[in-house]
Amino acid sequence: MAGRIEDYALIGDMQTAALVCRDGTVDWLCLPRFDSHAIFAGLLGNEEHGFWRLGPAFPAGAEPPTANRRSYRGDSLILESEWDTPRGTVRVTDFMPPRDGAPQLIRIVEGVSGRVPMRSALRMRFSYGRIVPWVHRYESRTVAVAGPDSVWFDTPAETYGEALTTYADFTVAPGDRIAFTISWQPSHKEAPPEPEPEQSLEATEDFWREWVGHCTYHGPYREAVVRSLITLKALTYAPTGGIVAAPTTSLPEDIGGVRNWDYRYTWLRDAAITLSSLLRTGYREEARAWREWLLRAVAGDPENLQIMYGIAGERELGEAELDWLPGYENSAPVRVGNGAAHQLQLDVYGEVTEALHLAHMTGLARNDYASLLQLKLIRYLEKHWQEPDEGIWEVRGPRRHFVHSKVMAWVAVDRTIKLMESGDVDGPLERWKDLRDEIHRDVCEKGYDKERNTFTQSYGSRELDASLLLIPQMGFLPPDDKRVIGTIEAIQRELSTSDGFILRYPTDGDHAGVDGLPGDEGAFLACSFWMADDLAMIGRVDEARKLFEKLLALRNDLGLLAEEWDPRLQRQVGNFPQAFSHVPLIDTALRLTASGAYGG
Repeated sequence: MAGRIEDYALIGDMQTAALVCRDGTVDWLCLPRFDSHAIFAGLLGNEEHGFWRLGPAFPAGAEPPTANRRSYRGDSLILESEWDTPRGTVRVTDFMPPRDGAPQLIRIVEGVSGRVPMRSALRMRFSYGRIVPWVHRYESRTVAVAGPDSVWFDTPAETYGEALTTYADFTVAPGDRIAFTISWQPSHKEAPPEPEPEQSLEATEDFWREWVGHCTYHGPYREAVVRSLITLKALTYAPTGGIVAAPTTSLPEDIGGVRNWDYRYTWLRDAAITLSSLLRTGYREEARAWREWLLRAVAGDPENLQIMYGIAGERELGEAELDWLPGYENSAPVRVGNGAAHQLQLDVYGEVTEALHLAHMTGLARNDYASLLQLKLIRYLEKHWQEPDEGIWEVRGPRRHFVHSKVMAWVAVDRTIKLMESGDVDGPLERWKDLRDEIHRDVCEKGYDKERNTFTQSYGSRELDASLLLIPQMGFLPPDDKRVIGTIEAIQRELSTSDGFILRYPTDGDHAGVDGLPGDEGAFLACSFWMADDLAMIGRVDEARKLFEKLLALRNDLGLLAEEWDPRLQRQVGNFPQAFSHVPLIDTALRLTASGAYGG
């Protein structure tokens, strides 16, 4: 069985990523891209679906030992795990070098003390665990081939095959360093160059040191902010600038349930808020690359904006179920692709426009097409903002007039008006000012419950929704407005878990709720960060700081967050690590630092 979600570490090369468990097992890796088929899919099944374990040898039938210590090497994505055994101590260093050729996963075993028996067990299964490749020797190398893919395995250790698995048994003493590398290559091409693990390690460390050096945040939460920034960088597909929501699919929001989705794509919402965090911490190049990705992705059809695209801008992300995989802790179905790609989510227009506005305000070089795109988006909204949609949470029930969607439509118009007032573009300024006022009036009249003094999830409903916490953050109303304060307090009363974290919206157990799905889910971490932001904005800064620090304590030992926290099971749930959790962590840290609301 796979480990708990928080037991995993992330390594990656800005084109794909692997998850490494505490026992030294790589249970998830897609090659050559984030959205490619997995060659290790044990995370969503069992060892028959592919894994690579490297650690101290252990008796047959026993559980593999977990590392006594693990950490990233400084501010990098180089993972170091150490085991203390009766025979000595051993260290394994795992990393994926930022690539200029074949993608590689490199693992270096180092003896620290004593003489430690070790074992590498490599079981490659292509196509998400379904296909057993042809594994054979090619000169001094081992290669696995199936269809269009080949994976090359290199190590100086002696290897042997048994039960469709490649093993290496060896012993390390102090000072010994033995490297193991897998490299992907299209099967019709010649062998990739033999790896140079030590040089690659040095180059990878240099890359991360240089990249982190651009961070402009030096406040009290720097460790958490930098780790979140590194995670966001790792989720960026370097060739195009697209940013995946997470490197995994189908890690459940409800253990044993059906809320299992593929997050290996670029959501405009997630990518736009990621861009804003990067811009505010000094990373203009990533912001520029994302803006160029956006312009390519929507080119030719900007009015029909999709909520998500493939990492190179692909539009078709058809959803399918992999019925041979039982799912993480039997959470089925396992899905690839995402059928929500063609939903109508009007809030996306606001998030994209807000990101473009922030890029403009922070001095990112002007792009005339970006300004033209912004005008096209508003012309679309002018005709369609009054329609119901599926909303920020991608409900699979009926469309509704979601309040958050209307607020973000207002944001899109407001930021475009500001662009026109700056003199950078021309447009129907007065007409769009009237439109902005009309949307604002509509929301305040139809989305506000006067009796309870709170905005509601959708027009005419009584349900609450944590996305309403963004009303003051987007400038729709000032923080001291009684309706804003009433909404914050209502969400605290009705959507808080027993430990003070925030649910997205009410769910209904065995019955389909507003989202059209049965089952419940954990506290959505982004919403809890939004609550901390709002509390700081209305002057309750001590309460905001305490909630923020409780959220920081939910991170795993490496500083990583999934999508949600299950208060019943006291564990992380959902795809991992999740950009939509790490972005608001950064934003809240910046806000609390600016307000002086931190301990110590």
